[in-house]
Amino acid sequence: MIIKPVTENNIHQAAYIHAESWKESHKSFVSAEAIAKRTVERQTEYLRQQIKDGKKVYMLTDDIPVGIVSIKDSLIENLYVLPERFRKGYGSKLLNFAISKCTDDPMLTVLNNNSAIEMYRKFGFKETGVLIPLNENLWEIEMKLEK
Repeated sequence: MIIKPVTENNIHQAAYIHAESWKESHKSFVSAEAIAKRTVERQTEYLRQQIKDGKKVYMLTDDIPVGIVSIKDSLIENLYVLPERFRKGYGSKLLNFAISKCTDDPMLTVLNNNSAIEMYRKFGFKETGVLIPLNENLWEIEMKLEK
């Protein structure tokens, strides 16, 4: 397995991972129209903007590109793994990598309905008490890992 920076040479592969994983993780609570908008082209522009905003985006490759993560200072975001590669250790590998790149205590947010919250807890992330409401049934939970 190799983790390398996302560049213009591989940004479309990273965008494909982002799009496919986002669709899978959001399909039960967003509209079909919103799912359809998550194209590789749109996510390529999203990742370009993330990089422009100072985030470092990385891609994990095994036999194929399988996951991405972004980091800015100590904020971990955009941890996505291809749906067909869930539960094979790729998310943990990316999270360990991201933690190692953080400049201070790692922070992240996770949707309250995302099963990845259990992985974050296993790594020692704790809820800070900050909740970011998105609608009446959906919110982001802020989590922090004290090194």
